[in-house]
Amino acid sequence: MRYRTIGSDPRTRREVSVLALGAMLMGSVTDEKTSFAVLDRYVEAGGTFVDTSGNYAFWTDGGQGGQSEELLGRWRRSRGIGSEVVVATKLGARPLAPGTSFTDNPEGLSAKIIRESAERSRERLGMDTLDLLYAHIEDRTVPVAETVGAFAELVAEGSVGLLGVSNHAAWRVERARALAAASGLPGYEVLQYQHSHLRPRTDIPDALSQDGSIAAAGPDLLGYLRAEPGLVLVAYSPLLGGAYTRDDKPLPRDYDHPGTRARLEVLRAVAREAGATVNQVVLAWQMGGELPIIPLVGASSVAQLEESLAAVDLELTADQRSRLDAAH
Repeated sequence: MRYRTIGSDPRTRREVSVLALGAMLMGSVTDEKTSFAVLDRYVEAGGTFVDTSGNYAFWTDGGQGGQSEELLGRWRRSRGIGSEVVVATKLGARPLAPGTSFTDNPEGLSAKIIRESAERSRERLGMDTLDLLYAHIEDRTVPVAETVGAFAELVAEGSVGLLGVSNHAAWRVERARALAAASGLPGYEVLQYQHSHLRPRTDIPDALSQDGSIAAAGPDLLGYLRAEPGLVLVAYSPLLGGAYTRDDKPLPRDYDHPGTRARLEVLRAVAREAGATVNQVVLAWQMGGELPIIPLVGASSVAQLEESLAAVDLELTADQRSRLDAAH
């Protein structure tokens, strides 16, 4: 396993594995025995960065979520897991009532909700300090300064280590970080966005933004990452839910455009040259690139995890990387 630093403050920064493990469906779609086996194998391989959220997986039973955090709490206790495994969780997108969702009834990012949700996550996970806490989705009904201040209070109290942000427009991330810096407060240091080798259209409106998708790491977000050396991108859904390799899994609609074919052809060619799977090439391309990117993979079996773990040791040549970058 290889490792990367997240965070800049010596008091809160952490060394984490270059491959993160997503626990979104653990405790719901993925049963406990399988989830524990995947988690155990990940740690055995040197993995130290596990991701969840307080609203996972509310859509599986029409509830409010929490199954993933609860399972991770049971796993941590049963295995005696402590600070050696960094656990990241998120708040802001938990439905306020069963039968609703983050698109029509999200908890939001008020100071009251931030404190209550963080405490709920700490209890479920069995952690005195949440290693990394993300603002999961935007809340334009609450002043940015209120959100920034509420997160900073949790850091000052020691109940949260690092702060992160996901599914926000780049300008709102910068506004929050600028407000924090001007006040001498901790700001967002980890960005979590959807990112893969294929490039999505970002002009298609979605439930979070009428102006086009803000969940994917587009030019603005990647340019921001390039300009701010202290930031790290955690790339969720890097394998597009199996769409690269499964014949029965179509590409998401925002990836179904003319530019996709050329990038797929190069991916497949490099995979053949490297004696690797397409999925492994995608992950290796992210982990070894110029920008600080940590792919976040899910796994519903140990076999799936093994494929992703093998990508850590896959070294792409300069020519292969150049072709992957340039394809359009």
